Formats: sequence, C-alpha cells, structure tokens
Amino acid sequence: MSYRIDVDRDVCMSSGKCVADAPDLFRFDDEEIATPVAGAPEPGDARALDLARACPSGALTVHDTDTGEEIDIF
Repeated sequence: MSYRIDVDRDVCMSSGKCVADAPDLFRFDDEEIATPVAGAPEPGDARALDLARACPSGALTVHDTDTGEEIDIF
C-alpha cells in the first residue's frame, strides 16, 4: 500500500510546518499556501501519517493511492 498527501487550500493556515518538515514534498505557492512539490515521490506510509498528524490546521489528508480512500490519521 502507498499513500499520497493532499492539501486543503481552504484549511491551510500557512504555518510552514509541512514545508519545514518536508521541503522535498511541500513548498509555499504565491499566496503562501502549502502545495505539494510537482514530481515529488510519494512519501512512505509512516512519513505521510506523521506529516498529516503534525499539521496544526488539519489541512493535510492522507489517501490510499490505489483506492483513493482517505486514511484515518488518528
């Protein structure tokens, strides 16, 4: 199984936690909203869960890449 992380732009509060913790996966766009880095490899499952759990606004969601199903991070 592999996971992908999505960013809810309406929920992101631009704390920079994901950008600081995973600059290989996230960057800020022109509006200072976190966005996935284009072409970045999918994070390992444990890393994806850790990153989503650490997001202070809950803007990161984790999905199974095979089924598209959202994974409960807690």
